[in-house]
Amino acid sequence: MIQRKPIFPNVIELNYQLGHVLGCNVYIVYDGDQWVMIDIGYEEVVDEVVDLVRQLDFPFANCQMLIATHADVDHVQGLAKIKQILRAPVAAHPKAAEPLKKGDRLHTFAEIPAQGIDLEMPSVETEHLIDEGDVIKVGNLELDVWLTPGHTDSQLSFRLGNILFSGDNIYRDGCVGAIDAHHGSDLTQFIASLERIRESDVEWLCPSHGPVFRKDDQLIDRTIGRLQGYLNMADFGTCAVNWPLMDEFEKEVANGVFPENPVSQ
Repeated sequence: MIQRKPIFPNVIELNYQLGHVLGCNVYIVYDGDQWVMIDIGYEEVVDEVVDLVRQLDFPFANCQMLIATHADVDHVQGLAKIKQILRAPVAAHPKAAEPLKKGDRLHTFAEIPAQGIDLEMPSVETEHLIDEGDVIKVGNLELDVWLTPGHTDSQLSFRLGNILFSGDNIYRDGCVGAIDAHHGSDLTQFIASLERIRESDVEWLCPSHGPVFRKDDQLIDRTIGRLQGYLNMADFGTCAVNWPLMDEFEKEVANGVFPENPVSQ
């Protein structure tokens, strides 16, 4: 067994735990022997994740559900494989359940010919349909389900006390998840979701990519302003060649730099 390195009480993020970046962020929320996993990432990381779960002494039989924040391939390609190993049910929004069931490569961004992306998307059944207002119980803990559409029509966030597992809504550098109409993006809804996060009394954001960070209303305001500018711009869209935040995150994780909030607080 290895020592658990929670970033907050009852929360482990596997990139931080491992000291290297897997791909998307993978969160385990636990209370006693009961636990859930939020996202998994690509199929190629599943064996490493399962081995880590075993070494962290989380009983496979006590995984209550495997939660998909939404149905993009970089979050869920490994879902079918880890479901088979852990024998745990999948939970997702109803609008994510259908592309997951079909293994829909276009809807999930597994196939983007213009960018040379051609990935498998194994189909997987969703046992628990979750939506706005639902509560996921993990032992004595409660995860409040928020529907925060904009990046996709099925984007979910999950509140645990002063923490929000915020999906692809916003990252530490103010960037947001890809905006593309064919997989359910909507700028107006995206802005509303960011306004909801800004107006909440959440203190910490645990995104689906990059470092965990303290909620910064000014950062969110700047992001909202940028998205509002896109509403009436015919040339909206970017083809960035790199993402410096992920380079920063890899260095921070490798050097053991955790979020500034100590677990003991």
